[in-house]
Amino acid sequence: MGSLVSVEQLPADFDRWDEVLALIIRAFAAMDGVIAPPSSAHRLTVENLRDKARQETGFAALKDGRTVGCVFVLERADDFYIGKLAVEPDFQGQGIARQLMQAVEDLARNRGKPAIELQTRIELTGNHAAFARLGFRETERTAHKGYDRPTSITMRKVIS
Repeated sequence: MGSLVSVEQLPADFDRWDEVLALIIRAFAAMDGVIAPPSSAHRLTVENLRDKARQETGFAALKDGRTVGCVFVLERADDFYIGKLAVEPDFQGQGIARQLMQAVEDLARNRGKPAIELQTRIELTGNHAAFARLGFRETERTAHKGYDRPTSITMRKVIS
């Protein structure tokens, strides 16, 4: 096995947004034609990713200096909301998402938050199972605007 993956909080002067955007687009590409409505990843730009990082905490998974995963978390009153968890397709299944989620849990614990929460699309049953293995439990199903059926599942993990 090659070198290990390190997870680091994105610094304030981070400037590799084009790399992160490309990673998210590649990681979310498998959802195209599978989920409805389409992923909000398609609306991301370097500029709005940079803005997102000003309001949220970002983490990158690095291997040999290359960004192979990322996650963004928004601090809320009672928890952290996880958004845009992405792992480079060639690196999926190697525990990188688990490492990124551990960084989120550590941040939540350090900030005194009792839980972390995320949403996953109803069609992505593999994601539901993966998040369940990480200790998340379904709390509700919601519909995107204009849909008369649930399109997302909210999952929450209580941390000690």
